[in-house]
Amino acid sequence: MSAINERNTDRGRAWIMLLLAGAFEIGYALSVGSSKAFTVLSWSITAVIFFLLTLYFLSVALRTIDVGIGYAVWAGIGAVGAAAFGSILLHQTLTAVQVFWLAVIIAGVVWLKLADSVTLRSEKSRA
Repeated sequence: MSAINERNTDRGRAWIMLLLAGAFEIGYALSVGSSKAFTVLSWSITAVIFFLLTLYFLSVALRTIDVGIGYAVWAGIGAVGAAAFGSILLHQTLTAVQVFWLAVIIAGVVWLKLADSVTLRSEKSRA
């Protein structure tokens, strides 16, 4: 396997780890909300487990992905996911304005991923 293909594979794995970290961040946020300020033992334990998982997967992803990009994507996934699933599972209200700004966050996360793509990186290195 060539060095470029190996780097692309590593970057792909890092992005998968980052997506997993984002998913665990959503679980953490929802668990913390359900723990009632850590007074409900089962939800408190669940929150701690999700917290450890999100930190682990984020740290693995940040071995390859720049910390600024990785953290922004992780936080965006967590924020949008917590708002969406909080609305569905916890019956929290989402207004049209909130949905609009969550869509802006999603667009930002997508643009960050695109900016980290191999094509753009190779164009940048040629310039």
